[in-house]
Parts: sequence; C-alpha cells; structure tokens
Amino acid sequence: MKFVIALLGLTAFLSPASYANAPTVQVSKGQIEIVQPFPSQYVKDKFLTVWLPPGYNKHSQYDVLYMHDGRMLFDANTTWNKQEWRVDEVAGELIEQGKVRPFIVVGIPNAVENRHSEYFPQQPFESLSVAKQQALYQIKKFADVPLFASKVYSDKYSLFLIKEVIPYIEAHYPVNKGAEHRYLGGSSMGGLISWYTLLNYPDYFTGAICMSTHWPGTFSAEDELFPIFKEYIAKNVHKLSHQKVYFDYGDRTLDAMYPDLQKQIDNIFKQQKYPKNQWQSLYFPGEDHTENAWAKRLDKPLLFMFGTSNN
Repeated sequence: MKFVIALLGLTAFLSPASYANAPTVQVSKGQIEIVQPFPSQYVKDKFLTVWLPPGYNKHSQYDVLYMHDGRMLFDANTTWNKQEWRVDEVAGELIEQGKVRPFIVVGIPNAVENRHSEYFPQQPFESLSVAKQQALYQIKKFADVPLFASKVYSDKYSLFLIKEVIPYIEAHYPVNKGAEHRYLGGSSMGGLISWYTLLNYPDYFTGAICMSTHWPGTFSAEDELFPIFKEYIAKNVHKLSHQKVYFDYGDRTLDAMYPDLQKQIDNIFKQQKYPKNQWQSLYFPGEDHTENAWAKRLDKPLLFMFGTSNN
C-alpha cells in the first residue's frame, strides 16, 4: 500500500544518529525549551521539547499535555515530511481567545527504528501465542527493515513517563501536580500508547487524546491484531472513572482501515455506559493519515480536554 510508505516516512532511512540531538525548533506562539540530554533507565536516552503557552509566567500554575512523536509537533522545517501538528498555533490561539485554560505541552520524541516496539501495547502483544509473536517480529516494513526492530517494550516506555518525565516536569516547571492535571496525546501508534498508558495508570492521568488510532496494529488487516486491543480495553475500561477519552478518525490513506474498528471500540464505551460527557469519538470524512489532517482538527480534542466553562 503506497500510503504505508508515506506514514513510515524517512525514519526508515535515517540512522539513529540522525536523531541523537534535538532540532532547533521555531514556534509562532508561545516559546520552546529543550531538555537535553534526558537520560533514562527504562528507554534509550531522549530529549524533551517543552512548549510554554502565550503569557507564560513562573508564578502561574499549568496543566500538562504529554505528547508522543514529539519531533512532529511544532516546526515543519524540522520534520521528515515538512508537516507538523501546529500545536503552538492551534493551542496558542485557543488560549489567547480564552477558549481553553493555558497549559504546557511536553513533546517526547519516538524511538525512530524502535517506534513500533515502543508504542505497541505490550500486554496485549504478550497475550498472543509465542508463535504469533515470533511471526510478527519477522514482518518487514521495507525489504531490509523490520517493523519491530526490537522486543516490544511499551510497558517500560510508560514507566519512563511515570517515573522520569513527569517528576522532572513537576520539579522544574510551575505546573499543577496530581493526576487530574496530566493528559496524554498522540496519533496512530501514538494513539495506541495513549489509551494503553491511561488504562494501566488511571491514577496518574485524567485524559487521553487518541487521533487516528492505529487499531490494525501492523499494516495488514490479515494480521488480525485488533481483537487483542478490543479485549484489553473491554477488560480494563472499568478502571476509568472521571477520565476523558478522545478518539477520532478519517477515511483516506491509512485511516481508511479505521472506521469499522473504531465503531467497535465506541460500542465498548457505550455498553459499559461510560459517561457521554467524558468520551468522544469523531469521524472526519475525507481526511487522511497526516500531520496536516491532525492539525486541522486538533482544536477539537484540546477544547474537550482543556475547554473553559465559557464554551
């Protein structure tokens, strides 16, 4: 499928050294601070890109949105496909208009060749037979490039967030502390790791933004991985109480695989009578699987999570 190559992009061709250092990021609203290096005992060392909103001052207190695929969020001049989520523009405008309360965004870069291994929900993966797991490890995203470049380790990635990133941010920035002030966000594989981490750590987060969630798990419907995600959510959604969950999807390129699958996830929330004001699932006909598409509708989840009482 041609759109698979577009999704995977140049990360398949760039060496890990290409991403060893944080790029110089320019924003049009707010300001950026880079935390580098950011060592970890759970994953390979990373950097953090911290966006501070318009009007930021150290005497205020802010909620925090922790976003995956952090290289793609702010500056198209630094991304492989020259697209971005336009987080600074979209969030900054909503804040300036008083439609959402001010918040900080922490961008966390993916592991490049290990992105699939880092974001694929580990416990559902390990519920598969050993033979099925081994078969998945043999999948290639290109002729000589494996889809899973290492053993799935998303549980360690979640611990990296919980035990290292959050404590650092709460120690160095004027943020509101506590689960009710922390949010997760991502798209595609980043959507998978967002709901997975929320379900596993409901006492640490109050919301998850899951845009164009990659429900197939790989890039072939023949792999039939969706049932393990569906079962995991059905068994664990009861852990949530006050948390907000946002899903959305288009129907072009890779998103064409999502509508029927997302509807099945929606049915789980309906069957479990999850409060209607605490979850959304929005369909955007004609939209594809790109940063440009997510930027166009990013205001929707931000309003849902951070909207003021005036809206």
